[in-house]
Amino acid sequence: MISLTVRATVAFGAKRIFNDFGLNLPAGKIVCLLGKSGSGKSTLLKFIAGLLPEDVSSGEVVAKDGEPVQGRVAWMAQQDLLLPWKNVLDNILLGSLLRGEELAAKRARARSFLADVELFDVEHLYPHQLSGGMRQRVALIRTLMENRTLNLLDEPFSGLDASTRFQLQELACQLLNGRTTLLVTHDPMEALRMADHIYVLHGQPATVLKSLDPEGLAPRLPDQAEFAATYSELMRQLSHPEFV
Repeated sequence: MISLTVRATVAFGAKRIFNDFGLNLPAGKIVCLLGKSGSGKSTLLKFIAGLLPEDVSSGEVVAKDGEPVQGRVAWMAQQDLLLPWKNVLDNILLGSLLRGEELAAKRARARSFLADVELFDVEHLYPHQLSGGMRQRVALIRTLMENRTLNLLDEPFSGLDASTRFQLQELACQLLNGRTTLLVTHDPMEALRMADHIYVLHGQPATVLKSLDPEGLAPRLPDQAEFAATYSELMRQLSHPEFV
C-alpha cells in the first residue's frame, strides 16, 4: 500500500487553479473528489500522475515510503482511449503486451472481468463495434488489470446506465480494496457508495472543506440510515460551502 502527500500549484496563464493546495491520500483507502465543472478535479489527477508540464505546475507528490510514485500509478481518463486497431481483449491486456509479460493467466483474468460486467462475448470485437457504455466498461477493466498500488480514476462510470453503474461501483470497490485510490466524480451518490473520505473542491484557486467520512463499508446502499444523513451534509457542502 502507498500513502501520498500532495502539494500543488497550478496556473494556466492568469487562471490559477491551485495555490499551494494540499491533500493527503491514506494508504489503501478510496478518496472521492467532487466539485463543479472547472474546479480542478481532473487537473489534480493529472498533476499527481505527472502529466502536467512544468511551466504550468509546481509542487510535489510524496509517497510515505519514500519510493517514486511514477511506475506505481494506474490512470483512467474520462475518455476510454481504446486503441481502434486492437480488439477488446488486446486493449485490456495492452500494458502486459507492452511489457512482454506472460499472457495466459492475464487472459483468464481479463475474461473473468468481462463476464463480471456482462461482456463475456465481446473479447474479439473492436472499439467501433461497441456502445459507449461498453467501451467504458472495457477501459475500467484495463485499468484494474494493471493491479497498481495507486489508482487515479476520472469519472470512470460516466455514460453508463444506472444499473450498470451500480454494478461497476460494486466491482470496483471489490477490486480496489486495499489500494490507494483517488476517484473524481460528479455524482454525490457514487461518492457516498464508494469513498472512505470525500472532499469537495470549491473556489479559485481551489480549496477543500472538511473531509466527509461515510460510515460503514463500501459499497454502501442508499437505504442505509447513515447514508441519508451524510448525503444531506455532502449536498450542503456542494450547494452552500459558505455555510459549512
